Amino acid sequence: EGEEGEEGEEGEEDGALFSPPPVSSAAAPLRIVILGGGPAGLSAAIYAARAGLSPVVVAPAFGGQLQGKGVDVENFPGVMEATGPGLVARMRRQAAAFNATMVSGAAVRVDVSRSPFTITLDEAEAPLYARALVVATGADSRWLGVPGEHEYRGRGVSSCATCDGYLYRGKDVVVVGGGDSAAEEALLLARTSRSVTM
Repeated sequence: EGEEGEEGEEGEEDGALFSPPPVSSAAAPLRIVILGGGPAGLSAAIYAARAGLSPVVVAPAFGGQLQGKGVDVENFPGVMEATGPGLVARMRRQAAAFNATMVSGAAVRVDVSRSPFTITLDEAEAPLYARALVVATGADSRWLGVPGEHEYRGRGVSSCATCDGYLYRGKDVVVVGGGDSAAEEALLLARTSRSVTM
């Protein structure tokens, strides 16, 4: 099957998948709200939708970490050739096909001190109320902000050794940082790279 809609068209298609936040209240809460629109959040949405729970996925339409990777995703099971945006677009369409509701936005406040939970969104007039909440907001890389960093992402600069380390096998690599995360990345890269400098 081809990768139709993977580049260019997916932005238009994905835009049609998003809806305004549904109406809910403390007396009539949503069954489940999922914060995060990456693989974990969309997997949760697919399972919840298939179980008849009418999930609401709250995530920025422009996506997260995987959306920012324009290079091929090669380490996702069952997917040999897809970009990050293309893979997320497929997942969104699949979740929407099972009647998951997609809301473009970000949660700015979550109150889980009482049930139903209250989720305040950045651009919504009223909060969402939910009986269940899945937080699948993923990770965010800490970039240095140095010249060339953005231009060379996916072309020699990476923020994920697990994701991209295989591309540098047999090569000399540099890991910037001195904390636990940098040490973990360096250890992983040491298995396949010629040398690792921290």
